[in-house]
Amino acid sequence: MTAAARRAVVAHVPETGEAAGAPISERRACRWLGMHRTPIRYVSRRAPDTDTELRTRPRALAAEHPRWGVPRLAWRLRREGRPDNDKRIERIYREDALAVRRRGQKRVARARVPRPAPAGPNERWSMDFGRDTPAGGLVFRALTVVDEFTREALVIEVDTSLPELRVAQVLERLAATRGRPATIGVDNGPEFAGRALDAWAHWHRVTLQCIRPGKPVENAYIESLNGRLRDECLNVHWFLSVADARRQIEAWRVGYNVARPHRGLAGRTPEEYAREHERLQLVPDPTRLSA
Repeated sequence: MTAAARRAVVAHVPETGEAAGAPISERRACRWLGMHRTPIRYVSRRAPDTDTELRTRPRALAAEHPRWGVPRLAWRLRREGRPDNDKRIERIYREDALAVRRRGQKRVARARVPRPAPAGPNERWSMDFGRDTPAGGLVFRALTVVDEFTREALVIEVDTSLPELRVAQVLERLAATRGRPATIGVDNGPEFAGRALDAWAHWHRVTLQCIRPGKPVENAYIESLNGRLRDECLNVHWFLSVADARRQIEAWRVGYNVARPHRGLAGRTPEEYAREHERLQLVPDPTRLSA
């Protein structure tokens, strides 16, 4: 119950009832309702907020990214040159009813054993499948691949059928521009357990690391990417065809890499994190030069 709603309730009590023939005072109404008088009598001394741009821009960003909350909206506004603090943005966020609906979260009954984090790009990729149905009713699938170090969505291949040979072709096309990883984390799906992908991995000396059945948390990076893809793209757009889905999903993938901050990367985007890591690798170590 907000402070404004409490004030409205307390103000409504003296208007609707009387005690022993006398009007009900504000003090007695607060005592009956279990409310303190201080917030009821509080009068804000803050000057009226006349910055219309600050109100219109969060609305536009919230409409563009329906699943973004206050931290990411504040991050984007700061990137655009707005010096406003998070509290002011959150106040406007609440007043305009832009809050993201929270969903129930599953809890793990046992402690998780974290896997060693990758030390650089292309050390470990993860891949998995998602699916959706466009307006025509024909189900399509989406092969997603993520670099666990930079969190980059490397590719999202969309088609009505993605057999194991197609998966190997996608990885070969990706390796031609980015290089091959040392390890690829996969689940136990038939596309990942076939001979075509196994032969490709053996030929290129890539290790396919399968998670335990029923343990998707062991492939958390790709599960997180698929969750964001579902939440921010598949559930938001109504695709007219598979071709339309390819265009929309590819646009979302590019935005995911270049315009979406990640808490795991200290508020940087995957592209910024990868570029910064590359720059640090090019800087010579002064201890080695002195030696």
